[in-house]
Amino acid sequence: MKNRLRIFTIVLLSMFLVASGSNFTFAQDNQNKVKNSATKVAPKKSSAQVSKGAVEKEKKRVEDIKKKLNETAIKAVAQTWQVLKLLDNNEKDKALELLKKVIGELEVVLAANKDISLIPINAYNVIIDPKLSVDGIEKAISEVKKMLNKGDIQGARVLLNTLQCEIDIVIENLPLATYPDAMKLASKYLIDGKVAEAKSVLSVALNSMVIETIVIPLPLVRASGLIKEASKVAKTDKEQALKYLDDAEEQLRIAQLLGYGNTSPEVYEELDKKIKDIKKEIKGKNKAEQMFEELMKKLKEFKEKLISKK
Repeated sequence: MKNRLRIFTIVLLSMFLVASGSNFTFAQDNQNKVKNSATKVAPKKSSAQVSKGAVEKEKKRVEDIKKKLNETAIKAVAQTWQVLKLLDNNEKDKALELLKKVIGELEVVLAANKDISLIPINAYNVIIDPKLSVDGIEKAISEVKKMLNKGDIQGARVLLNTLQCEIDIVIENLPLATYPDAMKLASKYLIDGKVAEAKSVLSVALNSMVIETIVIPLPLVRASGLIKEASKVAKTDKEQALKYLDDAEEQLRIAQLLGYGNTSPEVYEELDKKIKDIKKEIKGKNKAEQMFEELMKKLKEFKEKLISKK
């Protein structure tokens, strides 16, 4: 009986030790997982990835403009096209009826925008991004100068057209000073039976939209993104931060060579100096937070100043 009791006790003790060991291992595994999770480092972004993200963000400017488009004016223009189509199909009465609706809608637009001459009705991006390098730009500029010296104006013009790197936001505007009056004149022509004259007036009006273009220099966009990313990793990854800043310097050089802000060479000099000072600070005591803020503020102001309509 004593032997059985001893064996039972040994078995229980063994089971307890095994269970305790398992719990200890499980707890240790959990601690290791937490530790590994805490020390896990986010993957580095390449300069190309940072630049791409900055450009994608800039592309979204057009969405804010689209929110301000005048839906009534858009409808009036679309209906004008329908009027022309009806006239092409010899449906004069239907065309006249629809044209009266167009005139009525334009009266609503005019009443709500008494002090505005242009009403936006469409907006879209045009991306010009040939991936230019500093060496490539310098060679192209040198070639343009040679062409001009030889009198090859057209060849120089073609080559110069390749020296662009920008997002163009194109905005189509309906001219309130002329479009409503053109619709009224076309209506009068239709009432008088002068269909050809009405069609001519409508066609001219539809082609009278005023185009505005907002130019956003991509090298400055990329430089801004790279500097911002450098500020985030300057404390944890000096080497990567310096790489971002090197690439930002190159983008600023590209922007200057392409003539974006060519009337403000002193700004480029100031930006270049600030970047060099930050790089020196990162290699030293690495207390560059305030310096980064000042640099990003200056570059943002410069970029926004250059983003203008033409």
